[in-house]
Amino acid sequence: MSSDTISPSTPSAIGTAQETANWPAVAALAFGLFSLVTTELLPIGVITPMALELGVSEGAAGQAITATALIAAAAGPLLVLGSGRLDRQRVLRMLGVLFVIATLLAAFATSLPMLLAARAILGVALGGSWAMAMALTMRLVPIARLPRALAVIFTGVSVANVIAPPLAAYLSQILSWRAAFGMAAILAFVALAAQVLTIPRLPTAVPPSLASFRATLARPAVLTGLATVFFVMCGNTAGLSFVRPFLETGPQLDVQSISLALLTFGVAGFAGNLVGGVLASKSPALTAAGGALVVAGGTLLLTTAEGPLLPALAAIAIWGLGFGAFPVAISSWNAQAAPDHAESAGAMLSTGFQLAIASGAVIGGLALEGFGFAAPIYVAALAAASGAAVMVMIGRPSERRRKAE
Repeated sequence: MSSDTISPSTPSAIGTAQETANWPAVAALAFGLFSLVTTELLPIGVITPMALELGVSEGAAGQAITATALIAAAAGPLLVLGSGRLDRQRVLRMLGVLFVIATLLAAFATSLPMLLAARAILGVALGGSWAMAMALTMRLVPIARLPRALAVIFTGVSVANVIAPPLAAYLSQILSWRAAFGMAAILAFVALAAQVLTIPRLPTAVPPSLASFRATLARPAVLTGLATVFFVMCGNTAGLSFVRPFLETGPQLDVQSISLALLTFGVAGFAGNLVGGVLASKSPALTAAGGALVVAGGTLLLTTAEGPLLPALAAIAIWGLGFGAFPVAISSWNAQAAPDHAESAGAMLSTGFQLAIASGAVIGGLALEGFGFAAPIYVAALAAASGAAVMVMIGRPSERRRKAE
């Protein structure tokens, strides 16, 4: 329960794992991340009706994703540094309160600036939670149980990818896009309550410093991973943020079919998560590169889909499979690149993801408005292929050298 304290024992980290696994706390942490990622992805399923009601273009409405990602990118490292020796239990609770505020504000937004403000607050909660997630998981279970605990964390994120866009699209059809954010508010309340009841005190042994961040960024493997993340996640977000308008105008799918397509993407992503976890244990570099190449192939195939629903679903499934495998693989790569700077490395990876997501939403919106509805999908293919090239040409040789040492 929350009165228990996990005592750190090594000076190289914020703390160490305990002797017995605290699975309720791991589950609460996983549910919190699931809820945050679900809320982050909601605009994907409601871009069109949200833009219509707020009186803005679909490209402008897509910047609701950009606002969250930009703030999250800065919030991760700043919160890790700024929280110093503050007990991580208290930090998580403060982030949980911000999460609740953000969802309620979004649900009642009457203008684009108000919606963007809500999404910025969400970015603080998301960035801070992601930055600390991996390091805190390492403190909630024994080292031998860590792979299973991380699998629980990633499963929650994968489920969010499965349900968020299609559920948002469905709710926008039968109720309104605001109902999707109302659902997110309920998730935020439950997540906060679960963490209050289960997360123990997590005092900091040696708080991360600027020196820790510098040491992490000085490692070529970390930089290789961040470059790969930027290309792949930027492209994926550019395409996925505006896939609904493309499906409406290209294959000309109705709302029910679009919901099915987004659900297909999520289910395939969940499968990719499982496959990626198995393959990444053998070679994170090849798994990350392979996932990126599958994303590139799936998005290119989608641009050729016309008429019947089945070709579009097949392309979306391939895309989702590759995307599901990539985050698991690149997280494994990051963990192996800086195991002695867990919180700093986690914060940098979170920042890399969020900067890529923010850039992708901007680039996708500009591509859509400048070159048509298919342009963001082509951006996704090109960027994912570029990320795969980085990992194949730089990451894989580095991985071979590390294993040979």
